[in-house]
Amino acid sequence: MSQSIHNFTVKDARGEDVSLADYKGKVLLIVNTASRCGFTPQLGAMSMLHKEFAGKDFEILAFPSNDFAGQEPLNGEAIEEFCVLKFQAEYPVFDKIKVKGENAHELYKFLSDRNLNGNVNSVPKWNFHKYLVDQEGKVVDYYYSITSPTSKKIKNRIKKLLEE
Repeated sequence: MSQSIHNFTVKDARGEDVSLADYKGKVLLIVNTASRCGFTPQLGAMSMLHKEFAGKDFEILAFPSNDFAGQEPLNGEAIEEFCVLKFQAEYPVFDKIKVKGENAHELYKFLSDRNLNGNVNSVPKWNFHKYLVDQEGKVVDYYYSITSPTSKKIKNRIKKLLEE
């Protein structure tokens, strides 16, 4: 039996512990972000998606990472401030973590390994890799960096999960 992301604790941008159990009952889009990437404008698309599903049981969780070409030089609250001021982010921005390799955060080890999550085998190959998680904390799909958060493919899958 695979576990749920609700079993993990992560740090917010201020270094405070956040239990992902706080998100039980919500559909989640989990994204590894970076402030100096060609895909960084997706932070704005994430804001648009967040607004579109406002009032529904949906949340976006942004996990900044410096794993790809050093494209996240900022730390902690500076990352959160960048996302809020430049892209009007109203979704949670967490502390910078590793998302691949042996030093990857336990959450990302779980998200990327079918043996752990029971469904998906997909390690982030770049910034803005996306995982879709259902209300019970099960990983149901993933999307590569080139897929915009506002793509029909992602929005339709979120709508379907919200209806279930």
